[in-house]
Amino acid sequence: MSRTRRALVYGDVDLNLIDGSAVWAQSTVQALSAAGCEVRLVLKSPVRTGRLIDPLTRLPGVRIVRPAEERLVPGQHDRPLSPVQASALLARLDADEPCDLIVLRGRRLVTRVAADGGFDGRIWAYLTDVPQSAAEMTEEAREELTRIAQTSCRLLCQTEELRGFLETWVPEACGRCVLAPPAVPVPGSPPPERDRPHDPFRLVYTGKFAPRWNTLPMTRLPALLAERGIRAELHTVGDKIHDDPAHPDFLAAMTQALHGATPGVVHHGGQPREQAMRLAADCDLGLGWRDPALDASLELSTKVLEFGALGLPVVLNRTPAHEALLGTDYPLYVPGRARLADAADAVESAVRDPGARLLAADRCRAAAAHYTLERAAARWRAQLDRALPPAPAAVARRTRPLRVGVAGHDLKFLTRLLDHFRSLPGLDVRVDAWSALARHDAAESRELADWADVVVVEWCGPAAVWYSRHKRPGSRLVIRLHRFELDAEWPRQVDIDAVDQVICVSPYYRRRALASTGWPESKVVVVPNWVDADQLDRPKAPGARFRLGMIGIAPSRKRLDLGLDVLERLRARDRRWQLSVKSKPPWEYWWIWNKPEERAHYDDVLRRMQTSPLLEGAVVFDSFGPDVAGWLRRVGHVLSTSDDESFHLAPAEGMASAAVPALLPWPGADEIYDRRWIHDDPAAIAESIAELDDEKRWREAGELARTQVRDSFALDKVARTWTELLVGG
Repeated sequence: MSRTRRALVYGDVDLNLIDGSAVWAQSTVQALSAAGCEVRLVLKSPVRTGRLIDPLTRLPGVRIVRPAEERLVPGQHDRPLSPVQASALLARLDADEPCDLIVLRGRRLVTRVAADGGFDGRIWAYLTDVPQSAAEMTEEAREELTRIAQTSCRLLCQTEELRGFLETWVPEACGRCVLAPPAVPVPGSPPPERDRPHDPFRLVYTGKFAPRWNTLPMTRLPALLAERGIRAELHTVGDKIHDDPAHPDFLAAMTQALHGATPGVVHHGGQPREQAMRLAADCDLGLGWRDPALDASLELSTKVLEFGALGLPVVLNRTPAHEALLGTDYPLYVPGRARLADAADAVESAVRDPGARLLAADRCRAAAAHYTLERAAARWRAQLDRALPPAPAAVARRTRPLRVGVAGHDLKFLTRLLDHFRSLPGLDVRVDAWSALARHDAAESRELADWADVVVVEWCGPAAVWYSRHKRPGSRLVIRLHRFELDAEWPRQVDIDAVDQVICVSPYYRRRALASTGWPESKVVVVPNWVDADQLDRPKAPGARFRLGMIGIAPSRKRLDLGLDVLERLRARDRRWQLSVKSKPPWEYWWIWNKPEERAHYDDVLRRMQTSPLLEGAVVFDSFGPDVAGWLRRVGHVLSTSDDESFHLAPAEGMASAAVPALLPWPGADEIYDRRWIHDDPAAIAESIAELDDEKRWREAGELARTQVRDSFALDKVARTWTELLVGG
């Protein structure tokens, strides 16, 4: 049974003021507690109100650390902690009672904590205040985010769009980014149902008051609606008014609008979150209308979700994020350029058209159902189980950690397995990274061989030969063999008597290895490649059904030319078909580009793309990189047209993304993939793809493919098999 996980939570936010960032801190603690964690929430500012904090003190395993009241930071007095002070305090708290994870919000804060270095590998960084456009992503910002990614266990992203943006610009973020959308509590009692709206009609806004949130123009809505013959009130909840240097008159004007005699404005001040939701529930229409400058935001409004949980329709801007959440035909988008008169038009529509108001309420309610605290707790629980797994039973019984050495010149196929090994309690992992296929530091390798209880060698090449001849008595040696090694002499140079296990990734290559080496059958087993199904499971982008994808097109045996055959046949039927290729160009591989026959192959392929009328403008080459999960969102079908492969990860990764795979019958393919995805030739592939002639059929095929990958190659399953190999004996 695993021990209780301990979490430190700190946000560069003031929990005395109710806004989205403060609500995030409260929700995060609630979700972590529900996920079974012990949580210490460290406050930035002295406590002036318990509106957000008091509900947390009643949760199991939750402690509130109040630095000002407890005099934990000399000289703090009644001021908020700076990032430098907070980082030093968090390090002290961790030294007194070590945490398993530290959840942080605020870019300046996370940058400081990452620079101080005390929490490397334990940071779960919630990122919102980061560049969200190419223009904002300066080289300085990218370097800062790279450092954060390198020191973090996870990067918590509000939306899929933010996750994809970060992974595109910060390669180190790939594989670490997980979704952490806002969480809203389910109302304690069902919202009241009314046959008709109030008279006057009640508008409601809760949260911070800031220029770009249009909170000052909102206060003019009751008067503007009165001119249209509509009696209305605006109910506002909150006590955080921005003092914005770019708008020097805003603070005074906003304060006057809320506390003066503004016609139709009823201000309730700061309230506990539950009371704010009760006040909103007794209104008729929520306001989420903002300045169009925020339309490109990659974040999700907690306010919209809270209103939705109450069954309250919301007036808001038409943005890609809102269309994804509520649909393109949501009836209460602010029309035009989202000016005050446009917002009044949307409100008037809600007042005069009960059908539109009810449809909007249903859409908001359905959307909010995906963002409950219960779902947030389940997400946390799943992520923690993955990042902080319990010690294997065989390791837990040991008196010292199991020493695991990993060696090889190219460990790209082991990256996530290495992460898993390092996360396991009771394992001590070291890596001997060879600088080239046959080049290494012999002293470093010998030190690892003498130290390790078990050595895993990736690729059955020179490193496997070396470690088989320098194995320490009593240690175990595991070698993983891929395709290309079988065409060389290295497998026959390995001292197989010193090897405990040889891993092949497919049954076909196990048979080939046994036939070519004569190794004992008992020493050669099949463990498939892993697929990070959770990371690849992302919603498809619009138009994905008509896009083919190929990952890796070098060397020529990958047969891009046959992929073009498929594309031409499809475009002869429908010009919407496209092919995206994610790969390094062949000329970046010297060992490929030095061969005349390889150059000739790609010369023919490139000339064909330039001259074929059916291929004109239909092939896109995307940059090689680790952002495969984001790239696959745009791909509906993944091709595997190779002459031969040992496993071919590309169709499996595509399947995990719910893309439909299409393979040619390279040797052994039918022992890895379902025969329904394997076709005789490019014409048969094109015909099978064309038969998925509507969205429903395509999605059903994609869901079947996704289920198959999870059942066979999911990372957690493959990792368990590898763990058994390491700790077995």
